[in-house]
This record gives sequence, structure tokens and C-alpha cells, in this order.
Amino acid sequence: MNDRTKPASTSAPAPVGLDAATPGQAGLTPGRKNVAMIMALYLLGIFMGAIDTGIVTPGRTIIQNDLGVTEQTGIWMITIYTLAYAAAIPVMGKLADRFGRKRIYLVAIALFGIGSLLCGLSQDVHSFEFLVAARALQAVGGGGIIPIATAEFGTEVPEEKRGMALGLVGGVYGIANIFGASAGSLILDIVGAHNWQWIFYVNVPIALAIVAAGVIFLPNHKVEDAKRIDILGNLLLVAMILALLYGLRNIDFFDLVKSVESLDVWPYLLGFVVLLPLFILAERRADDPVLNLRYFTNRGIGLTLILSALTGFILMGVIFVPQLSENALHVASGKGGYFVIILGLFSGVGAPLSGRLTDKYGPKRVLGLGVLLSLLAAAVTIWWLIPHPGWPSVFASLALMGLGLGFTVGSPINYMMLERTDKAEANSALGTLSLMRSIGTTVAPALMIGMLAHAGTGLQTAIMNVLPSEVKAPTLPYAAELQAKFDAMKANPDLADKLKDVTFPDLNAQQVVKVDMNGGGTLPADLVELLKTSDVTTIVDRTKTVATRMFATQTPTVQADIIAGVDKGLGSLDTARADMGKGLDDMSKGLTDMTSGLAELDSKIPEMTKGLSDLKAGISGVDQAIAGMKKGRDGLSQAIAGMTTGVKQQQDARAQLAQVAGMMQQYGLTTVPPGKTLLDFLPPNVASALPDAVKTQLTSIRSLAQLQGQISGLDAAISALQSKLATTKTQYATLGTQLSTTTAKRAQMVTARDKLAEGLASVTKARADLAKAREDLTAAKAKLTASQADLDDTITKLTALKAGVPGAFDQARDDYLAQIEARRALIEQTYQSTLGDGFRNLYLLYGAACVVAMAALLSVPAVRRRAEAAVS
Repeated sequence: MNDRTKPASTSAPAPVGLDAATPGQAGLTPGRKNVAMIMALYLLGIFMGAIDTGIVTPGRTIIQNDLGVTEQTGIWMITIYTLAYAAAIPVMGKLADRFGRKRIYLVAIALFGIGSLLCGLSQDVHSFEFLVAARALQAVGGGGIIPIATAEFGTEVPEEKRGMALGLVGGVYGIANIFGASAGSLILDIVGAHNWQWIFYVNVPIALAIVAAGVIFLPNHKVEDAKRIDILGNLLLVAMILALLYGLRNIDFFDLVKSVESLDVWPYLLGFVVLLPLFILAERRADDPVLNLRYFTNRGIGLTLILSALTGFILMGVIFVPQLSENALHVASGKGGYFVIILGLFSGVGAPLSGRLTDKYGPKRVLGLGVLLSLLAAAVTIWWLIPHPGWPSVFASLALMGLGLGFTVGSPINYMMLERTDKAEANSALGTLSLMRSIGTTVAPALMIGMLAHAGTGLQTAIMNVLPSEVKAPTLPYAAELQAKFDAMKANPDLADKLKDVTFPDLNAQQVVKVDMNGGGTLPADLVELLKTSDVTTIVDRTKTVATRMFATQTPTVQADIIAGVDKGLGSLDTARADMGKGLDDMSKGLTDMTSGLAELDSKIPEMTKGLSDLKAGISGVDQAIAGMKKGRDGLSQAIAGMTTGVKQQQDARAQLAQVAGMMQQYGLTTVPPGKTLLDFLPPNVASALPDAVKTQLTSIRSLAQLQGQISGLDAAISALQSKLATTKTQYATLGTQLSTTTAKRAQMVTARDKLAEGLASVTKARADLAKAREDLTAAKAKLTASQADLDDTITKLTALKAGVPGAFDQARDDYLAQIEARRALIEQTYQSTLGDGFRNLYLLYGAACVVAMAALLSVPAVRRRAEAAVS
């Protein structure tokens, strides 16, 4: 047996219950019972430390959702663990060298238990920052568990069994890491998905048991000449990795140039670049550097360390297996850990087998097989599982991934490191190896989660694109009737003026409700988060929740617009109705006034008719009087003419008689001789000129006295006749005056009659017009009364329509939700496919790491000493 089989420190005191190793024996050889207990305590610690990464994975999305952080922030619950773990490894290793592995191991276990307790309490304080800090404390403890346990097995187990021992370590680590996911799902199933604190509390009793038993059974191997801890190098390394992680976290690899220009990226990447030479300088000056740069000057060791980082990177593909399985098989979040059992079973087969194969064929071939299997797993995931999700593709992918991890993580890489370094450097070598693996496990999630986050950014759009963008709302009560009626009202000249300022809602346009599930590009953050944190089993129900919220957010405005339009219409119609009422009142008053006017006219017309009749009768009487007067005047005129003629005739007769008497006196005749007449005494010309009456009268007169008596009689007759003539003339004149007066009065009566006739005609026309106006007004009133009744009906129906608006939109919402339900399969397939794009890119990155690892492995030179040992 060569020097490598000796304990790191032969002077270390024998632990309680363990006999000191005799020279030439391995430190774990004495006491089979104690050796089994020691191995159990270390393996249990490894199991506890490893299970914690896996146990968190099925609850990762639930935890980040409950604590209200994004995918890219939530991944820090894993990356902070790997980062703090990486930073703690060299520190805990050096402390183990100085104070003994037992002490630091138990301190690490205690820190891990306390950190687990605080992680659980973070749910009670509802703080993601508290969880991250507690995870960091956990990781510090974890940084002292696996490296110390690995170093104990790697240095204290005989070389011919070392591969198997390290394979056992790797197997326990891998199985715990992988079965942790199933344990996480089981715990979440038992206590409830949102009581995730119990996935951390489960570590507390294990830690207590290890500490209690470890105080009794664990040996305390240490290095006597332990060097000073490289605090500066450790701090610079943490700062470098933090800067790198934060920069990588914010890079969008699908818009690389633009994202690198962001202040959230390039300053941190620049910080990493600036810190790198400072770290190298600090490591060159350190007595015992946290990262032994000398290892990188050896091609074989340097490539082995790079392979360790790549295997750590590949290992981190496991943390996304629960979510990948959930998405592929339509399983609720938190239950995907059960599918990791498939991966764990095959990893459990591969890990111990890798140890045996390593002892037989060497670590390089075994690691190469593991990398090829992991690459094949990536290919199956990308080209079979994602496009054709189902049990066969999931099983094949996880089985290959498990086998690959079983051959990759643990035994081969540890063996490659130990066979290239001296035994005295075992702690440092394995610590450096673990540190590089931790760097890989730290960086990987920051890169991988970006692939899922990118898919998540398109998830909302993809889901919205397959959702119905509109829904036909149930017909509002009386909508079509009211729309047509209102259009008719607007066209009605009697109502057009009253409704000219009324804007009635277009009820027909409201039949289709537009649904903007993007909220106009401003979907509330909580709903965005609700969609982003959904899984394939909840996406439809959460989409319904979003739809319900968006209806509740968007439709009140639409409802308010409709109701406002209806209210405006009702207000205008109420105003129009009030105007109609006032118009009807005015019409009623007008009709009353018209009826009174008609009654008054009806009373005046008979009076006017009677007056006209009286005037006509008066005129007729006057006409008769005038006619009588004219007749009387004509008689008087004739009488005057006759009397005038008679006077003249009598005067002429008197004159003639007087002439005869003068002639008789001239002739001295007093009597007429017998046989003679007075005519005989007249000149023939005079006698012939005498009227016959005078001639007759003269014939009868026989004496002068008789003649003179006759003349006196004529004088008296002439005088009487002249007096009568004067009286008659006076009567004529009086009658003429009366005729003129009566004629004037008649003219006045005719004028009065004409005016009264004109007035009667006017009143009669006015009465006819008023009667027609009253008839028209009565018809208008009846029409307006009918319009008012129609308006009342419209108002009643419009009020009913208004009351039906909320119910119609509730029905529209229910119809929309029913449409979403009808598209359940399409929505789930879209979700599955969109998230699958993220997993495709993630496992392309995983596969790329496998390709790089294979290239690095092929470049690792063989170790002659290991080959000779294999032959011997």
C-alpha cells in the first residue's frame, strides 16, 4: 500500500468509541460497528445536504409565487445556496484541517439545521429576502458537509475500495438530490401545497440526530500544519460570482446586444472582469488559496476542474425536471417531484455502478459514458418529450438523465481529481473540485431560468391569442324595438325638435362585447403574475379568473356608457314628456278657449243674423217709405203742376173774362142780346183763341154783372188754388226733405247692413276657422296624447332595459367563461407548447454543456500510474 492510503494526520487523537488506527491501516478499518456508524453519519449528512436542493425543486414555483417574486428572482433560492455553498467549501475545508473534520462537520450540520429552521420561518414572516438569507446560512453548513465527508472517504478508505466508496458517496448524494424532489412533493401533498415550510423543517430533526450521534462516534482527523484561510480570495470569489450571476440573470439571450447594453448587465459583467485579475493576484499571494491556481497549470487537473464545473452545470438540469414533467403530463405544481423518482431510480443504478466501473475501466470512460447518456437525454427531451409529451417520452428522458447523472456526478470526477493530486492535498483538491462544481451549479440556474423566463414573457400573449376576443351579449330587453322606435321618434317632425339634442345609445352595437384580455396593454401586475405562475393544470381556471377580473374591470365602463346613454335618453325623454305635458296643457287650455270663443261666436252670429235681417227689413220698409214718398212727391208734383196749370188756366180764363168784360164795358153792353153770346162780341181772332171751357162758359154768361161775378169767382178760385198750390209746394218740399233724409238713412242702413253682412261673414268664417282649428287642435292633442303614451311606454321599456344591463353583461361573462372552457384543451396545449419552447432552449443549453464536457474529457490526458494500478 503506498502513502496515499495513510490518514491525513496520524497524530490525531482517537475519537470516543473508536480504537486508534495502527500504522499501515486505514482510519476507517477498526471496529466494523463503529465504521458502519461513522459511514452512516457522514452519508446521512450527505443525504440531508443533498436532499435539500431536490426537496425545494417541486415547491420552487409555489414558494416564489407565495412570496410574490418572479421566476428570475425566485431562482435565487437555489443559486444563493450553490453560491454560498461554493464560498463555504474552502473555508470549511480549512477549518476542518485546522480544528478537525468532526468538529467542523458537526458545526456544519448544526448550521444547516438552523438555516433549515429559519427557511421554514420565512413563510411566517412572508419575506423572500429572509428565505434567501436563511438559504445562505444553510449553504454555509452544506459547504462543510459533503466536502468533509468526501475527504474522509477519499483519504481513509483503501485505494482499491476508494472507487466504490466514492461511488457510494456520489450515489447517496445523487439519490438524495434527486429523490429530494419526490420527498418535496410528498410533503406538499401531506401538509398542503402552500405549507411549504415543512420541506425545510424536515431537516431539523435529522440535523439534531447527526449532531447528537456525531459527538459520540465520529473521529476527529485533522492536518497539523493547516495553513491560514484565504479570506480575501474567498470574498473576491464570492463577489466575482455574484457579479457574474446578477449580470447573467438579466441577460436576454434572445436580444443579446440590447440586454448587454442594460445597466443591469454590463456593469456587473465588467465587475466580474475587473475582479478576475484581482482574484488571481490574491490567490497567487495566498498561503493556501481558496482556488489553487497551480491546478490550472496542469492540463489534466485543469480540465478535470472544468469538467467538474460542467457536471455541476449538467446537474442543475435536474431542478427543472419537476416542472418539465408537470407540464408534459398535465400535473399540478408541487407534484412533479414524484416523477423525479424515475430519474432517481436510474441514477441510483448508475451511481454505484459508476464506482465499480471506475475501479475497473477508469473514471474517464465512465464519465464519458455519463456525458453521452446526458447528451442523449437532452436530445430525447428536445426532439421527443417536448413535441410529443406523454408517459413514454417523459420516462425515456428521465431514465437517460438519471443514468447520465449517476455516471457523471460523484465517483468518476472525484476519482480523476484524487488520482492527479497528492494525498496530502486531498482536502484541498476535493474542495477545489467541489468549488468548481458549485460554480457550475451556481451559474447554471441563472442561465437556464432565463430560457423559461423568456418563454414566460410570451406565455401571456400566446394564451391571449387563442382566447375568444369577443362575445355576443344577450339581447337587452326591448333593445331592437326601442332602437327602431327611437329612430322613428327622431324622424317624427312633432318630436324631432324635442329630441334633437338626445343621443340614444346604439343598442345594436352593444350586441358584441369586445374583450381585451391584455387590458389595453396594462394588465394588472397581479393578473400577469397569476398567469405567469400558473401551470398546465391551472392555466384555464386562472385564465377564467383573469377574464372575470377583466370583465369586472372593463365592462363597468361599457355598462356605465350604456347606462349613461340610457339615462341621458331617459332624461331627454322625461324632458320631452314634460314638454309634451305642457303642450297638452296648453292644448287643453287652447281648446277650452276655442270652445268658449266658438260659443261666443255662436251667440253673436244669430244676433248678427237677426240684426242683418232687421236691417234688411228696415231697408225694405225705408225703400217702401221712399217709394211712397216718391210716389207722394210725384202726386204732389203732379198736383202742383195741375194746380199751377189750373191757376194759369183760371188766370187765363179770368184774363179772358176780364178782357171780355172790358170789351163789354167798352161796348157798353150790360146784357147779351138774345140770340147772341159773348163770343159774338169778341174779335174772331180772340174768340178762336179762347179755350173751349171759356168758350162754353162765355156762352152761358148773359150779362156783364154775371161776367164780373164770374171773374170774382175766378179770382177767389185762383186765390184758393194758389193758396193750395203754395201748401202743396210746401208739402212737396217737406216730402222732398223727408225723402232725402230717408234716402240718407237708407244709405246708412245699407252701409250698416253691408258692414253687418261683412262682419257676419267674417264671424262666420272665423267661427268656421276656429271650429277647424279646434278640430285640428283636438286631433293634434289626440296625436300628442298618443305620442305621450308611446313615450311613456318607451320610458318604461328603457327603464327595464337599463335594469337588464348588468344581468346581460353577467350572462356575457358567463358565456365568455364557457367559451374559455370549451377551448380548455387548446389553451392547455398552447401553454404546454409555449412553456415547452422554454424547456427546449433550456435543454439545448444542457446539451451544449454535455458537448463541451465531452470535448474537455477527450482532451484530458491519461494517468499512467492509474493505468498501471488497474493492470496490477
